[in-house]
Amino acid sequence: MPDTASAAVTPLPPLTSQAERLIELGVHELAGMTADDLRAFAADSAAAGSAPAGSADAGNDTLLAVHPGRVAASALAPLLQRDGKSGFVVVDMPDVDDFAPHGIDLPEAPLYLVTGVDRGDRMANWSPEEALPALTEEHRSPLLLTEGIHWVLQQPAALERNHCFMTIGSRLRKANGALDTRTPAIWISNGSGRDGRERRNAPKVGWCWWGNRHTWLGFASATGRRP
Repeated sequence: MPDTASAAVTPLPPLTSQAERLIELGVHELAGMTADDLRAFAADSAAAGSAPAGSADAGNDTLLAVHPGRVAASALAPLLQRDGKSGFVVVDMPDVDDFAPHGIDLPEAPLYLVTGVDRGDRMANWSPEEALPALTEEHRSPLLLTEGIHWVLQQPAALERNHCFMTIGSRLRKANGALDTRTPAIWISNGSGRDGRERRNAPKVGWCWWGNRHTWLGFASATGRRP
């Protein structure tokens, strides 16, 4: 069994700080909005108040996200940083932006909140096929790939060696109607194979098979989403 005794992921910054981080990275421009749009949404959401104490959404585990229809995973991935190295998408995933929300109702707004974010370390060494029904039973929703990238942009400590995560809320529907058996994940490159040695320790957007298990990958999820 894998060692799941990782350091606890520290709380997310306040929503207003998250907005400033996205502005610093230029995400607002990628999404076709202004810095003031981001600041206003974050301020209004913060003013609306946090979840009641003791609830699943209490604490700083709420993530500010841009709708995937406004900014794609391929545009967000290079903004990731670790050890001075930029994030990247694996070369055998040129269709990364075709992975879309599956079985998830997103708010119809350019910006929204993802509540109760969790890395899912307890499910390390589970397959996506095993994890999805378990998350559903727990009334949790798997993160989208873009949400996972947003999380690491805001909280780099969410990604650590031997404790990375899958984002199985994003799936690819093939032309014949069947779901592609690849499932997206975010982890840290070893600099081997086609990644290249220069990318060792860089954040990596890749994929795993629907039925395979990996000891270093949990399943990131949330309690919900709201505008």
